Amino acid sequence: MSIENKVFHFIAIGGVGMSALAKYLKERGCEVTGSDVQESKYTHLLQDMGIKVTIGHNKNLIKENMTVVASSAIKNDNEEIIRAKELGLKIYHRSDILKMISDEFSIRNNSFFIGFSGTHGKTTTSGLCSYILKKSGYNPSYVVGGIIPEINTNGEYNQDKYFCAELDESDGTIQKYSTDIAVINNMEEDHLDYYKNGFTDIAATFNKYLSNKPKQTVIINNDDEGNKKFMELYPQYNFITFGTNNADYCAKNITFSGLGSTFEIYKNKEKITNIELTVPGRHNVYNSLAVFAALNESGIDAKEYKNYFKTFSGMGRRFQKVCEFSGIKIYDDYAHHPSEIKTTLSGVKSAKSQNQRVVAIFQPHRYTRLQSLWNEFKKAFDDADELIITDVYSAGEDKIENINSERFSKEINHKNVKYISGNIDECAGKIYPELKENDIVITLGAGSITKLGKLIQQEQEYSKV
Repeated sequence: MSIENKVFHFIAIGGVGMSALAKYLKERGCEVTGSDVQESKYTHLLQDMGIKVTIGHNKNLIKENMTVVASSAIKNDNEEIIRAKELGLKIYHRSDILKMISDEFSIRNNSFFIGFSGTHGKTTTSGLCSYILKKSGYNPSYVVGGIIPEINTNGEYNQDKYFCAELDESDGTIQKYSTDIAVINNMEEDHLDYYKNGFTDIAATFNKYLSNKPKQTVIINNDDEGNKKFMELYPQYNFITFGTNNADYCAKNITFSGLGSTFEIYKNKEKITNIELTVPGRHNVYNSLAVFAALNESGIDAKEYKNYFKTFSGMGRRFQKVCEFSGIKIYDDYAHHPSEIKTTLSGVKSAKSQNQRVVAIFQPHRYTRLQSLWNEFKKAFDDADELIITDVYSAGEDKIENINSERFSKEINHKNVKYISGNIDECAGKIYPELKENDIVITLGAGSITKLGKLIQQEQEYSKV
């Protein structure tokens, strides 16, 4: 379906993925409107660029000529959905719009579509690639799942040859895309409410995605066990590997210092360059290596972009510093899967000094995820000195009997764990007294916990009055 001359209306336009698409289409020259239940930094960004955003859903916003895009969180009883159906309008998923955008982009002369996927790291790698291309003097188009801090946006339309996008496998919609370079960071069991047969279904979904364009370049982390299984199951693709041992693109002589690192990149055992990072953890070495390989395989000389790795401060909600007061530093991280949590906490532990505590505050995201990965979550917090667990963020799911944070806090084998009940606003007042000078505090989860750092800071300010 062509984008030309269409009027787009986004229901729940304030989501990070929806807002990126809306911004891209507005810059593309389309008429765009949207609605959401509450204001946010995303709705403000859209309003600032001239998009009409209505707070609150209203059936009268839906017109006959509209292309209606609805978030997966929107239920069928939403009045805008009902009105669209009364008018005979098709309801599009955000993946349909991203496919529409990427298909239009791909018919340009000399175009290049780089898609980033995997269970973890796809937001950071897609954002990092977009950032480096832009800083290097290219003008990429991109749609990613987080704000790039230095650019302060999550999407942009340009007429250059490069298009970068984060491709979501959570609901199988990744099967819609046809990329020139497919980057697969990792592959493990998640979203088991959708993938009933676990890894077998996940691998089959990635196979369908890659089969849309069999001759594309597939850049894949071969240190990841799930990726190794996938390559064994589907050896027909043009795999170019990255990793820290026996890979086409190999990171060697990795040195960690504070919240950064340095390492050397070798291609086919020949040294190409040195890379310096100012973001923490081994996982960011892998993220940078994936992006380096994608840019190098795109034909861009490393001299043009290698220095921009060290100026990248990370994506919004990926170990993002929220505030600092009384010697306490609070960071926010979107990690909501056991592997992501372990990776984040491992990186922080390696950077902390002896007199610092790592205080992890975890809000489980979805009852189904907590249920299916219960035992894996119990092993994810070993690198935290203190662990605080808040109530589950349901993301619209119904409760599951006996699957809750209170029971989880009793079963987890951690030396210092505390369960705190109530909504996030209530939790802030209960958590602040638990903190000490020199603490590194990390809020972990994909839900409302992102607000907690600022709320704790407010508690500190109230205590001085």
